[in-house]
Amino acid sequence: MFVKQLYTGCLSEAAYYIESNGEAAIIDPLRDIDDYLELLHERKAKLKYIFETHFHADFVSGHLDLSQATGAPIVYGPQTEAAFTFHKAKDGEQFKIGDLSIEVLHTPGHTMESSCYLLRDADGKDHCIFTGDTLFVGDVGRPDLAQKGEELTTDDLAGTLYDSLHRKIMPLADNVIVYPAHGPGSSCGKNLGPDTYSTIGDEKQYNYALKAESKEAFIKAITDGIPPPPAYFPVNARINREGYGNLEAILEEALQPLNADEFEAQAENGVLILDTRPAAFFTEGFIPGSISIGLEGRFAEWAGSLLPFDQPMIIVTPHGQEKETIIRLARVGLDKVQGYLKGGYEAWKEAGKPLDMIIDIEADELMMDIPFDPNLQVIDVRKPAEYADGHLKNAVNLQLADMKDPGSMANIGEEQNLYVHCAGGYRSVIAASLLKRQGFHNLRNVTGGWSKIREQEKAEIVKETAVLN
Repeated sequence: MFVKQLYTGCLSEAAYYIESNGEAAIIDPLRDIDDYLELLHERKAKLKYIFETHFHADFVSGHLDLSQATGAPIVYGPQTEAAFTFHKAKDGEQFKIGDLSIEVLHTPGHTMESSCYLLRDADGKDHCIFTGDTLFVGDVGRPDLAQKGEELTTDDLAGTLYDSLHRKIMPLADNVIVYPAHGPGSSCGKNLGPDTYSTIGDEKQYNYALKAESKEAFIKAITDGIPPPPAYFPVNARINREGYGNLEAILEEALQPLNADEFEAQAENGVLILDTRPAAFFTEGFIPGSISIGLEGRFAEWAGSLLPFDQPMIIVTPHGQEKETIIRLARVGLDKVQGYLKGGYEAWKEAGKPLDMIIDIEADELMMDIPFDPNLQVIDVRKPAEYADGHLKNAVNLQLADMKDPGSMANIGEEQNLYVHCAGGYRSVIAASLLKRQGFHNLRNVTGGWSKIREQEKAEIVKETAVLN
C-alpha cells in the first residue's frame, strides 16, 4: 500500500495518490495534472479511478483532463448532478485498488453531494479516510456554500453535517488517519488547524465542532462568525460541475510573447495588466494601471477574488515564470490570458514606456508622520477579525477582499495622504495597486505591515470596529 499526500500551499489544497499492486486512484486532483501523470509513470502504475469528494469551490479540479489523459472514470458520491460523464456512486459502494478497497461514505452538509472515502488495507482493516471538506484538522466544512434560500438554509446544512459526522465518521476507530482536502489558510472552513492530517481520535478530542454537546450547539458553533466566502467560490463550483477547457490548449493560447509595443497596444484596448512579480519589486516600478498580485503569496486565491473572469488579461512575470503564472491562474478558472511581456518589466523600461511607482515607508516613518499631517489617513486592508484584534487609532478598515468593487473606495478623499498596510506587506501592495488604478496616487505602502507597526512605542493601538463605508 502506498498513500501520498500532494499538497499545494498557495491554495491550502491536498490531493491524494493511492496505489496497490500497480493499480492507482487519485482523489481531488488539481487542474494541472502533470505531477500525477509523472507519479504514475515513475511507479509504473495504471490509474483505475479518479475520486472527487464534492464540487470544489476554491479551485478548478483536474478530473476532466486527468480522465481524458488516462481513461480512468470519474467517481462522485450520491446526489451529484454534472454536465459530463461520471460514475455516481451509491452510499456504501466499494471500489478495489489492488489489494485495497475504498468505501464511499455519503456525508452531506458542506454540500449535498459531499462524500468521504474510507480506505481499507489488504486485511480489510480501516486505515484512513479522505474527508474532503467534511472534516478538517480542528474544524469542519462551512455549511453556507450550498444553501438555496428558504428551501435549504445554512442551519439546515449544518444540521445535515452534524448527522453525517456522527453517523459516518465519529464511529470509526481512533487510530484511523484523517486526510482532509485542505489545510491551514483555506477559506473552506472557519479556522483550520496547523496540520494537514490527523486521526479520528485527535479530532474527537481537540476539534471544537466534534465536541459540541448537541446538534443545536454544533449548528451554533460552526455558523457563528463565518466570514463571507471569496467572490470566486460560486464561479469555481459551477466550472467543476459544468466542465472547462483543456489546460494545454489554454497554455498554447496564453504563452504568446509580446514586445513592449504590442503589450502597450493591448493595454490601450482595455486588456487588464496583471503583474506577478514580488511586491517589493512592484513598488519600485511598474506599468501604469497594473494590478499587483505576487506569486510569492496566496496568489491564486487573491487572483480569483479580485480579478474579473470575463475580461482578457496580459501578464508581467518574473523571468521564466510565465507558464507557472498561467497555470496558477487556471487553477481558479482565470483562463483569458492573451500573452506576456517578453523580457519582462526591464524590456518595458528599456523601450522608454511610461512608468509608475509606489513609495514604501517603514513603520517608524508612519509614526513620525501621524502627528504632523492633518490629512494623513491610515488604510488597514486586513480582515475585520484581524482589525478587531488591534489596529492603529483612527485607521479605517477597508479589507482587500472588498476592493474588487471600486465603490468601496468612494469615501476616500482626494486630499487625503493614504498610508496603506496589511499584516506583513503582501496584501497592502495589492491594495495600493488597486487604489492607483482608481486615481489615488498620494499613497504610501507601509513595509512590514501590522507586524512592524505594533512594535512602535508611539503606536496608539486600540480594539474596536470602524469600517469604511
